[in-house]
Amino acid sequence: MDLSSIRKLITRYCTGEESWVDSRTVYIGHKEPPPGTEAYIPQRFPDNRIVSSKYTFWNFIPKNLFEQFRRIANFYFLIIFLVQLIIDTPTSPTTSGLPLFFVITVTAIKQGYEDWIRHKADNAINQCPVHVIQHGKVVRKQSQKLRVGDIVQVKENETFPCDLILLSTSREDGTCFVTTASLDGESSHKTYYAVQDTKAFNTAEEVDTLHATIECEQPQPDLYKFVGRINIYLDRDEPIARPLGSENLLLRGATLKNTEYIHAVAIYTGMETKMALNYQSKSQKRSAVEKSMNAYLIVYLCILISKALINTVLKYAWQANPNRDEPWYNQKTETERQRHVLIRAFTDFLAFMVLFNYIIPVSMYVTVEMQKFLGSYFILWDDDMFDEELGEGPLVNTSDLNEELGQVEYVFTDKTGTLTENNMELRECCVDGHVYVPHAVCNGQILPGAAGMDMIDSSPGVDGKEREELFFRALCLCHTVQVKEEETVDGIKRGIHQGKSTSFYISSSPDEVALVEGMNRLGFTYLRLKDSHMEILNREDEMERFELLEVLNFDSVRRRMSVIVRSSSGEYYLFCKGADSSIFPRVVSGKVEQVRARVEHNAVEGLRTLCVAYKKLTHEEYEETCRLLNSAKLALHERDKKLAEAYDVIEKDFILLGATAVEDRLQDKAADTIESLHKAGMKVWVLTGDKMETAAATCYASRLFHRNTQILELTTKRTEEQSLHDVLFDLSRTVLRQHGSMTRDTFSGLSGDCQDYGLIIDGATLSAVLKPTQEGTSNGGNYKEIFLEICRNCSAVLCCRMAPLQKAQIVKLIKASKEHPITLAIGDGANDVSMILEAHVGIGIMGKEGRQAARNSDYAITKFKHLKKMLLVHGHYYYIRIAELVQYFFYKNVCFIFPQFLYQFFCGFSQQPLYDTAYLTLYNISFTSLPILLYSLMEQHINIDILKRDPTLYRDIAKNSLLRWPTFIYWTFLGIFDAVVFFFGAFFLFDNTTFTSNGQLMATNTQMMFGNWTFGTLVFTILVFTVTLKLALDTHYWTWINHFVIWGSLLFYVIFSLLWGGIIWPFLNYQRMYYVFMQMLSSGPAWLSIILLIIVSLLPDVVKKVLCRALWPTTTERIQNADKLYKGHLSEFTPLSSLHAPPVRKHDRHGNEHQKHTHRRSDSSPPKKLMCTYWGGRPDYCTFSSFLRIEENPRFSGAAYTYSAPGPETSV
Repeated sequence: MDLSSIRKLITRYCTGEESWVDSRTVYIGHKEPPPGTEAYIPQRFPDNRIVSSKYTFWNFIPKNLFEQFRRIANFYFLIIFLVQLIIDTPTSPTTSGLPLFFVITVTAIKQGYEDWIRHKADNAINQCPVHVIQHGKVVRKQSQKLRVGDIVQVKENETFPCDLILLSTSREDGTCFVTTASLDGESSHKTYYAVQDTKAFNTAEEVDTLHATIECEQPQPDLYKFVGRINIYLDRDEPIARPLGSENLLLRGATLKNTEYIHAVAIYTGMETKMALNYQSKSQKRSAVEKSMNAYLIVYLCILISKALINTVLKYAWQANPNRDEPWYNQKTETERQRHVLIRAFTDFLAFMVLFNYIIPVSMYVTVEMQKFLGSYFILWDDDMFDEELGEGPLVNTSDLNEELGQVEYVFTDKTGTLTENNMELRECCVDGHVYVPHAVCNGQILPGAAGMDMIDSSPGVDGKEREELFFRALCLCHTVQVKEEETVDGIKRGIHQGKSTSFYISSSPDEVALVEGMNRLGFTYLRLKDSHMEILNREDEMERFELLEVLNFDSVRRRMSVIVRSSSGEYYLFCKGADSSIFPRVVSGKVEQVRARVEHNAVEGLRTLCVAYKKLTHEEYEETCRLLNSAKLALHERDKKLAEAYDVIEKDFILLGATAVEDRLQDKAADTIESLHKAGMKVWVLTGDKMETAAATCYASRLFHRNTQILELTTKRTEEQSLHDVLFDLSRTVLRQHGSMTRDTFSGLSGDCQDYGLIIDGATLSAVLKPTQEGTSNGGNYKEIFLEICRNCSAVLCCRMAPLQKAQIVKLIKASKEHPITLAIGDGANDVSMILEAHVGIGIMGKEGRQAARNSDYAITKFKHLKKMLLVHGHYYYIRIAELVQYFFYKNVCFIFPQFLYQFFCGFSQQPLYDTAYLTLYNISFTSLPILLYSLMEQHINIDILKRDPTLYRDIAKNSLLRWPTFIYWTFLGIFDAVVFFFGAFFLFDNTTFTSNGQLMATNTQMMFGNWTFGTLVFTILVFTVTLKLALDTHYWTWINHFVIWGSLLFYVIFSLLWGGIIWPFLNYQRMYYVFMQMLSSGPAWLSIILLIIVSLLPDVVKKVLCRALWPTTTERIQNADKLYKGHLSEFTPLSSLHAPPVRKHDRHGNEHQKHTHRRSDSSPPKKLMCTYWGGRPDYCTFSSFLRIEENPRFSGAAYTYSAPGPETSV
């Protein structure tokens, strides 16, 4: 790294990105500037190669090994392997080395294959041909050979090979249309502008004569930010300076549309392009299961050390007797006698560590990785989650969090585009209090039967008529909409003047399209932007032309946009549209109160509102405005800040014209999904930037709030009347009044006799709540804790007027609360990325606001309704599968190693292995690995349809219930019990000579025949069969693959043992194991002992399960029993609620007794008897809550069942 790079990094990270100033100079066409103008300083820039791969051919082995040995388990086994090589240990280094080698090799192959795929993708991109202008001719070269300063020609439907500054286009006005779908997913056409002074250079020869330099900022990853200027050298001495912004920058990966060709100059290439800078990986997220695994590993490591320590101490206690210290067949050498006792003890301790090290399951990590990787394909293959309209299915960006989908406690969702369709329709517009309603217009599709407009109020009069037309003109002019011309009629391009049906509007904002289409229905039609003139048709079908002078683009801070136009009569107008909160304070005249009332009315109805205002400018005011804007645009340092200051000065003293109301419909089954998540025990929070009234109406429509929900407001309006401290304590008293100090647990079930609370908070109040309290303030209250206490006791929370960073702060606040709940964030826009990255699980929706959310998420889906199946079915299955996998791995390794520990008491602590080297090595790799891997991929303990119909089953696995310490201890003790049965059962069999004799040999000969290796092989055989059959007993979902793998694994063990003993292939004979397995199987008592000990080992677990199912069945077990009764055909009419466990009296942590309910949170009506079913041939009337309540005015969501609160719903 050279000094300039070091200086750059220091400046970036020490002073911050905003204050870091550095620029580059690009010489267009690699031409030096004229003499005497500026110094020619050649700079070195990277080539245009894209490198997304991680490894090269040379560094793959060292780099991959380094990364793998950073994992604690791998490093631990490496140390054990080295110890086996260095000191004299009881087992061969192969026993540790081979499993470690297998794990490292499998992982390396997987990572190497993935990197090879990336290399292929890189090569395909880097070798793609591009057209470059050299010496006035168009030359083809490979993309990777492009250099900064090259002039590139790009044709329609080609992608841009690097980041380019647009010089000229085939269009006369110097514009081109671009889609950035591969960058942010927005399929809409965006307009980019050529530099005014270069747009006339249309041919290769003309472009080659251009003499200019570009000064711009150094590369940075923000896709929407660019600051630079171009210096054009003509005949005059001084160059012409023009500002460059993001509207001139064409990004690598974007595609040219609706434009024949363009000429542009490369300014950022290769890994310095904005797309490449956005490759940076996200922070690693770890699931709750992984944390449990690590905790269990630490426990087992402590057990391992304890075993080794106990055996070392007992060995020296045993050898304290001189007769036992040096038996005649194993006398010590002189070197061993002279070695210090501590060194000998330490060596023995290490030897015992090696002997017992198999209790740490190294292969578990590889199995878990394979399970997660292969299991993620079940989401990708799910046809129910495929969207026909988009032609896309779900995406899995990381498989490390599959099981976390089954542990979600809080869901944070965006509103627009997530709960709603982001499919805008203009419902009405209000001009000076007069309301206009265009008939059904929705994104270019005019419904049949729509005619003209409806006037709700009386005619506005002559003055009002002029204001009305000015309002309509404002909406036809104040936008960035483009007209797309289709070439579909006889191959001839037809414009809007030849037939409206062949043209349609496109924009990056669906709101703008809805407004322009609405104006079309109201008589004012936007035609096109041509030669910097906007053309519109008025009601009399007369064309009006307005020269577009300036566009003050929309941004999320100002929440408004403006245009400055000049009419054909020479008058200057500044039209502005934006949120009411950003327009009303800047208005000096107009019917503010009437418009404000209508805006508030529409917001309550759930409509998106915008206000429209204008002012006339004199020629002098316009000149001053141009001066302000140009000085800000030409600034290289803090351009955004200077532009914001200029906009603030320009956008004021408005005359209010009116307001618009746009409807954004709820997504299909959004309400049903939210209701299901509530019943599954999750709390749903809506985080949105919309107005409180609009967002609240959507929350009622989506059943987040119900009619009987008591709404608590924590808003700026309320904190202006009372202090924040008083408001928080009032709300806290309200929610805690019913249940004293009892906190409503997330998964306790919300009963009907409990008041339902919903909280609404806005961004400004949230900032005050999260601000650290000042010392010395009254009561010194911690607002965060009070706020969290209120939220815990609310069934739903709505956060409105939220900035993107505040969304992430909310998620972080809940994550860090004392319960440490698992959070999920779901959104579809770039403003949701921060909360998606902050949450434990981030889900992006591939919607109309782009793909940034989907790209930065862990999982991506096409519709909000798919979240239901992803959590309630896939999440449920993933969690129970991996929970069994983890517990089973520890269990089978305890069964494996504890007999080895017991054996040391019978061999003088001599570190003699009980099992043969081959068995030690292959136990976890071959004999017991495939059945559990297949179980963890295929198991379905409950039918998919039942999981979808009964969301309350999700509560059974909540809060990591299957990996809690009591369950872990049970599995560990079960493993110890089985190990004791294996060992002592076989031991007493050997001890009883009459039992083991085959009737032909003396008892002493019998004991010689059944020696050390026969004993170990007998124990190992019982072990393999027991742990495999234990898994078979735990399997509920049997397929031919399960049968093949489980019985095939046992058969493979038998065949391997015969081969290893040299029975079939004599050249495989191995001295100590020769004929051992066959000789063991030739004994009848050995067969009897194997069968008997397997039964005794499995019996306690079977008895425990039978008793628990009979006496204390869980909801899951009840449904499993019912499903067996119906032979796997529980229909949708089967009363699942009758299968739920009855209400149980429980004590909460404060000692208060409360009742656990299983029915839904706001269900206050008593259960009804609705169905007679037949159980075992006898009729039984099952009491359960209806899936579908029929009311006077039923509303069906299209789901199998729907929810409706007892009272009448608010109509939205």
